[in-house]
Amino acid sequence: MATKPEESFARMQQKNLEMATRLAQMSIENSQRILQLQVEVAKEIFEDGVQSARRLAEAKSPQEAMELRASYSRQTAERMFSCSQNISAITAEVQGELGRLMSEQLNKGSQEMFDAMQQMLAGMPLNSKAAAEALQHTFDTARKTLEQVSKASSEAIASATTASRSKH
Repeated sequence: MATKPEESFARMQQKNLEMATRLAQMSIENSQRILQLQVEVAKEIFEDGVQSARRLAEAKSPQEAMELRASYSRQTAERMFSCSQNISAITAEVQGELGRLMSEQLNKGSQEMFDAMQQMLAGMPLNSKAAAEALQHTFDTARKTLEQVSKASSEAIASATTASRSKH
């Protein structure tokens, strides 16, 4: 028969498995979004290339051919830049969601872990209050660190996206 701390750890493991499954699903879905975006852009660029080649074959002068090539190059560069901006936006969105989920999991999980540890320590012949306080401090520090890393990552991605947009 499982003891109360063992049941608490089993519940935590189940929740961690559920979180890992959610994160994996989110990763797959966003990878699909990015891949679909890239496929669409590649298709558009290919179709534009075919049209450009047809127009280039009909060009009446070298000047007209140069202008067509320059126009096609500009359109391609703009599409590629737009695609990279969209990928950056998706990445920033995913990073923010991952940070939120991880912070939420850490907040919930640390309290559950702390409660389970307190239950386990309650029956031990040592200063369980000091051990419980040390555990709580460790969990609080880990949570704060994760929040800071998540915030810094979000700010860095937002800053890079803004800088990228202002260059073009």
